[in-house]
Amino acid sequence: MKKLLSGICFVLLVTTNVLAEGVNTVQVDVLAKTSSSWDGSRLPDYPKGAPEITILRIKIPPGVRLAMHKHPVINAGVLLTGELTVITEDNKTLHLKAGESIVEVVNKWHYGKNEGNKTAEILIFYAGARGTPITIKKQ
Repeated sequence: MKKLLSGICFVLLVTTNVLAEGVNTVQVDVLAKTSSSWDGSRLPDYPKGAPEITILRIKIPPGVRLAMHKHPVINAGVLLTGELTVITEDNKTLHLKAGESIVEVVNKWHYGKNEGNKTAEILIFYAGARGTPITIKKQ
């Protein structure tokens, strides 16, 4: 039993040392952790099938308004630069500034617009099933 405990202590010490490396230079900030989109709606269950992750960097110039669209898959992102306003078809509004995160609405019509004076750049992660579109434009 003593040998087992000393082995466990050794593993803990080694593991702690590995994890502690660079402890003064690494910082982790949770930007979002939720089961709801920004408008308070519950996120849908993940679909069955092979997963497909898509990561997009989208740049929206000042004064540009995106077309009305919806996402059939869960997606979330971080606004890297600029400002962005997101508006749902029922006029719920979210104003984002650089550094802020968004957990997007799913299967709800909405659009984004850049009302600022510099390009809004957003990095977005989509988690869906292979073959499912990530965006559908309203006709």
